[in-house]
Amino acid sequence: MHGPFVIRKEISQRAKLLLALSSWGLLLLVWFGLTHWEALPPFSLPRPAGVVEAMVRLWTEYDLLANVFQSWWRIFQGFFWSTVVAIPLGLLMASFRWLHDFINPVAAPMRAMPITAFLPAFIALFGMDELMKVAFLWFGMFFYLLAVVVEEVNRVDNILLETAYTLGAKRRHAFWLMFRASFPSIFSSFRILYDIGWTYVILAEMVNARKGVGYMVEAARKVLDFERVYAGIIAIGIAAFLFRWFLTFLERQLFPWRRLPRSASEPLAAIGASAPVKAEAHGK
Repeated sequence: MHGPFVIRKEISQRAKLLLALSSWGLLLLVWFGLTHWEALPPFSLPRPAGVVEAMVRLWTEYDLLANVFQSWWRIFQGFFWSTVVAIPLGLLMASFRWLHDFINPVAAPMRAMPITAFLPAFIALFGMDELMKVAFLWFGMFFYLLAVVVEEVNRVDNILLETAYTLGAKRRHAFWLMFRASFPSIFSSFRILYDIGWTYVILAEMVNARKGVGYMVEAARKVLDFERVYAGIIAIGIAAFLFRWFLTFLERQLFPWRRLPRSASEPLAAIGASAPVKAEAHGK
C-alpha cells in the first residue's frame, strides 16, 4: 500500500519538519485574519504585532527570565518531593499486594479529583506563601507519579526475579532489580509530570505571589493589558517546551537502548537491570 493514509507508516524528518511548520503557519494565518478583519473584540484577541512588542517588554521591563526561573523552582520542589515519596512507596505497593490494597482505595480517587477544588483547603492549611504553592504542586503530581511507579514495577517480568533468587539474591536485591528495570519507564513519565507542574503552577501563583509566570500573567490581566497576557502565555509555552526537550535529551543520554525497536531493546534492558544483582549474588 502507498500514500499518506497507510496505517502507521513512518515519514521522513524533512516531512515532519514541513508538517510542523505548516501547522504553526496555519495557526498564525488564522490569528492574523481574525485580528485584521476584527472578527473578535480587541481585548479577547490582540494583534500579533502587539503581542511581539509585549514579549519584548516582558523581557526588558518585567524580568521574564527571573519569573520563569521562580516558577521552575516551585515546580522542581514539588517534583522532587513527589519522587522522594512516590517511587519508594510505589515500589513497595507493587511488591506487597496487601499494601497496595490498603493505599490504592485512597490514591485512586485522588487521581480523578480536580486539583483546583483543593486550592482553598491548601490555603487554609498552609497559608498563602511558598509552602502552600509547593504543597499544592506536590499534591498535583504525587498521585499521578505513584500510579505510574506501581504500573511500571508490576510490568517487571517475574523471570528476572526468579533468576535473581536462583542466584542467591536477597529481598533488598530484588527491590533494587525491580527499581533498575522499571526506572527508565518511570523517567519517561517525568516529562508529563513537569507538564502537570506547569499547568498547576499558574493557578498557585495567582494567590499572593510576588514572582512567577502565573503572577506575571495575572498582573497583566488586572490592568487589562491583554497583549502582555498573551505574551505571558506564549512565554509559558516556550519555557515548558524547553524543559520537556531537556528531559527528552537527558532520557536519551541515560537510556540509549530505549530508542531501539521494542523487540531489540527488551533484552538489553533486562541485561542492564539484572547484571548488578548477578554480580552481588556471585560475590556472596
